[in-house]
Amino acid sequence: MTRRRTLIVRALSAGATRGSVEFGALRFSCALGRSGRRVRKREGDGATPVGRFVMQRVLYRPDRCQRPRTGLETHPLRPMDGWCDCPRDRNYNRPVRLPYPASAEAMWRADGLYDLVVVLDHNSRPRVKGLGSAIFLHVAAPELAPTEGCVALRRVDLARLLAQLSRGGPVWIRA
Repeated sequence: MTRRRTLIVRALSAGATRGSVEFGALRFSCALGRSGRRVRKREGDGATPVGRFVMQRVLYRPDRCQRPRTGLETHPLRPMDGWCDCPRDRNYNRPVRLPYPASAEAMWRADGLYDLVVVLDHNSRPRVKGLGSAIFLHVAAPELAPTEGCVALRRVDLARLLAQLSRGGPVWIRA
């Protein structure tokens, strides 16, 4: 049985909005949530959740990039794809089709941040209303600006990382 390598996310310091992603010999700078990291993540707090997660699948914009080379399952995004972030909705922290009657984040974005997305299993089994939704690895904003709680890497770094990842690979966002 082969042992899966763990993708490790570390902050530069306590409360930092920047950090590093480590996977084997690969090291990349990353952006973290505007509120740093939290063990007790809540919807809308702007914090990156601390914990161990599993990479579920990759979503990508087929009009902006080719299907990524990766061992993870891949799915092309469509303009009507969204992600429900309303804790009171039955589809909380799940993909939905836009327009959606409850609050939902658009996955097809003009700014390119979701051109490549790795979906993490944060708050998915079981889903607990209010403990956070839409926690991804995704493309970073210019200058690695803080995220709303995700981990973001430069596009070239994320593509290079994806080529090394396999289905079910673990992610450890450290405290």
